[in-house]
Amino acid sequence: MEACCGAHHLGRVFAGHGHDVGLTSPESVRPYVKAQKNDDRDAEGIAEAATRPTMRFVGLKSQEQLDMQTLHRSRDRLVGERTALINQLRAILLERGFIAPQGKRKLEPSSQALANTSAPSRTRASLNRMLSTPATRCESTGTAVIA
Repeated sequence: MEACCGAHHLGRVFAGHGHDVGLTSPESVRPYVKAQKNDDRDAEGIAEAATRPTMRFVGLKSQEQLDMQTLHRSRDRLVGERTALINQLRAILLERGFIAPQGKRKLEPSSQALANTSAPSRTRASLNRMLSTPATRCESTGTAVIA
């Protein structure tokens, strides 16, 4: 079977019915697909690739492995969001004359300096919300990965 988004679930279902399941990467099947990509030609290419003696198969992931993979992917996404938000905050601070060095911990003193100035309350409230939300989510997910 070609590895795709539902392949591990279907593989476990088929294995539960007594079938031998092997997953192969789409890159190793592609040379055996003869022409334009469609379901029939894909199935023919998978069958052809599976008969080759040098074809390598990947084992099925357990539910726990998929859960851990989900946790890592969501944490990576949150770290990316946090980085983008911090860069946006640094740009906002720079527009107001506050130079903030890179990094989350170095950003907080600059944002506190802006809070102590005569900046409009709407700006200060917005900056405080931007500082607190994603970083908290990312750190709580990080502890779950370590545990």
